[in-house]
This record gives sequence, structure tokens and C-alpha cells, in this order.
Amino acid sequence: MTSFAATSRAILCSPLTPFWLVVALLPFGRSAELGTLLCLIGLLWQCRHGMAPWRDRRGATLLLVLLAAYVGAALWSAFDAVAPAKSWSSVAGLLRYVPLGLYACLVIRRTDRLYALYAGVAVVLALWVLVAWLQIVTGWSPRGVATGEYLTGLFGNDLKFGPTLAVLSPFALWAARMRWGGRGLLVAFLLLLGPVLLAGSRSAWLCYALVALAFAWREAGTTRRFLGLCAAGAVLLVLAGGVAWKTSARFDARMQRTLDVFHGGEQGLNAALTGRLDIWRVSARMIAAHPFNGVGVRGFRYAYPHYAPANDHFVVAESCGVGQGACHPHQWMLEVLAGTGVVGLLLWLAGLAWALRAWRQAGTAARMHAFPATLALGVMLFPLNSHLAFYSAWWGLLFAWLLALWCAGLFVAGIPAGKAEPGIHAELFKKALPLEHRDAA
Repeated sequence: MTSFAATSRAILCSPLTPFWLVVALLPFGRSAELGTLLCLIGLLWQCRHGMAPWRDRRGATLLLVLLAAYVGAALWSAFDAVAPAKSWSSVAGLLRYVPLGLYACLVIRRTDRLYALYAGVAVVLALWVLVAWLQIVTGWSPRGVATGEYLTGLFGNDLKFGPTLAVLSPFALWAARMRWGGRGLLVAFLLLLGPVLLAGSRSAWLCYALVALAFAWREAGTTRRFLGLCAAGAVLLVLAGGVAWKTSARFDARMQRTLDVFHGGEQGLNAALTGRLDIWRVSARMIAAHPFNGVGVRGFRYAYPHYAPANDHFVVAESCGVGQGACHPHQWMLEVLAGTGVVGLLLWLAGLAWALRAWRQAGTAARMHAFPATLALGVMLFPLNSHLAFYSAWWGLLFAWLLALWCAGLFVAGIPAGKAEPGIHAELFKKALPLEHRDAA
């Protein structure tokens, strides 16, 4: 059986490389767009040689429908935007996700390639975690010395490390489970837990908790076992949090800010949420004034001063740009409503409904193959959390990348419902199934 090490090495010299590079280059900002460009070139080359992504059109069709909802909401908002140049340029930039996704649907056609990509992403996350632990222990990383409340590891001064690691963690946990079984899954969970906690992003904490719950449910097979795993996980979390609280000034600072929620009523809650209550109030005023098509995608910061009090922190703060305001609402439903209006939100909800329908119809086997990508998208879109901007160049790229991988993985190899693909990956597939489905496979 091909080992995971060999599979992950092989990804560097295969058609998967351009798509994999998007995640590999995420710590280096806009460098990740190199992967997008290479996917475009690769798609053109493949089509020229007679290999079209719509030959087996289910994945490509699903992708185009979901991107139509995502891009269509932005397009609708641009016609009456408060910052037309910003909104129209954002809409144009979103079109690059079409060749990115079609390329994924073209090259990820078999389970060996799907699993190789999962393993390749897990290798990238292993490097991020290794650098993060180096920074935890020594205070230094290749991208600089840790400062302030946040651990950033290989991401340098970029504070997106925590949310990104939490969202992509299903790939590392999946790979550890496939390679080393339950013990490997537990070790991987603990190795990821430290950097996620010390990265200081509380939205990342919630995302990682949701990932842990999903894996616990998948491993347990019964409600009693699930509750037992949850109890054990809660004990581990309390122990890890206690150690971090006592040994890390960075984690202590984040916890002290979090505990402000119990002091000072609404003012304390706003402080604990880092001013997000103010942002959400302004978002509500913005939505009431532009209910149908919003203020325009990426126009939030330009509209913000018109709906905020004169002394609003985000209007007068130099870090936000004096006279502008908060960059985005920090919650995806408010972002969509404020930026694209009710029509935009309805397009998003229609896309989510279409995706759920496709997922239900794909069958048990296909859902198991797509499990890491499904879980990553699920925690990324979990509504009861704060979020990065889904229409930003960076977070939007990661969202589109996961969407493309999910559409490709859900229909890989045309697997019949409830059956494993015969051959070399049948045993790996069976290990990936939760307990109640293994005998059926």
C-alpha cells in the first residue's frame, strides 16, 4: 500500500501541485495567488489537449452553481455601491475562482489523488504547527519574534494563523487517523491544540471545538461513546487551558479580555468582543438604509462613518484609517446583508440549500470521501461565530479553494452510494468510515 509519505512527496510533481500551492503559500499573503494563476494555465493546457472539466460534469456543475450564488450576490451589490470602483474591482477579482475550481474538478478525479491532496495539506499544516511550537518554546520563528497577544508562527505579522489552522485542521486530523489510527488522531489533536489556543483567536477556539466534536461523533458510533469522548475531551481542554493560562502571558491576556464579559454589563461585553457590538450596531443601521442590495461588496469601511457615532473608535483609530471605519462586520451573515442586501443573502442561502441537497444525494461513500472538506467548510461558515471577510482577497480565496475541493471530492470516481472503491484504496476508505458503516463497506 502506498504510504502517506510517498503520496505527499508525489504531490510536488503531479497535476495537483498548482491547486495545492494555494494552501502552501497562504502564510505569505498574496503569494498564494501564484497557485490560482497556475490553475488557470493548467486548465487551459488540459482543455487544449481534450480534457475538459465538464466531461464528468456533476462536480463542475455544482461548483458553478455555488460560485454563481457567491459571485452573483457581489455583482448585484455593485450596481448601487457606495464605493463603485472597489465593488466592481472585487467582482472582477472573484472571477478567478472559476478556473481555480474547474481545474480542481478536472485533476481530482480519483480517490488516490483526493487522498494525496489531503495528505499534502496535512504536511503543510504539520510545518505550520512545528514552527508554531518553535515560537511557543523559544519565542522565535523564521518569520520573526512573537509579540503581543497573538501567536503567528510562519504567518509573520498576519493574525490569520489561528482561524486558518482551525479551519484546515480536519485535514491533519484525518491524515493522522488514516495513518496511525485513534492514537494518531489523539496525538494530532493535542499537537494542534496548543497553537490554536495560543494563537489568541477566540473564533479559532470555537472552530477547533466544532472540529473536535465532529471527529468525536465520527469515531464514537453511538451516543454513549460520543458523550464519553466529549467528557474526556473537556478534561483535556481544561488541563491544556490551565497550563496555557499559567505559563503563557499571551494566553492570559486573551483570557482576561474574554472574562470582561462578566464585568461592566454591556460595556464589558463590548470590550470582551473587541468592539464588535459597535460594529454590529452600525451594520444594522447600514442594512436598514440599504436593505435590497446593500452598500456594495467591500464597501463596508467606506459606508461605516456615515452610520457610526462621531466618536466611534473605529472611525477615529489610526489603525483603521482615520475617517474610514471597521473593515468588515466580522460575521458572515452581517457581511452579506450589509454588503449585498437581502437579495444577496437569499442567493447565499439558495447556494447553501443546493449544496446540502447535493451532499445528501451523493451517498454515504461519497460523503465519507469528502468528509475533511465538508467539515472545514462547515466550521468556516458556522453562523454563531465571528468571521474574517468572505469577500476579501485572502479569506475569500481560502473559501473558494475549499469549495472547489469539496465539489471535486464529493463526486470523485463516481462512487456508488455505500460502497468503497475497489483496489488499493479500499482498505483506507474502510478505515475512514465511522464504526456503524464499516461492516456495510
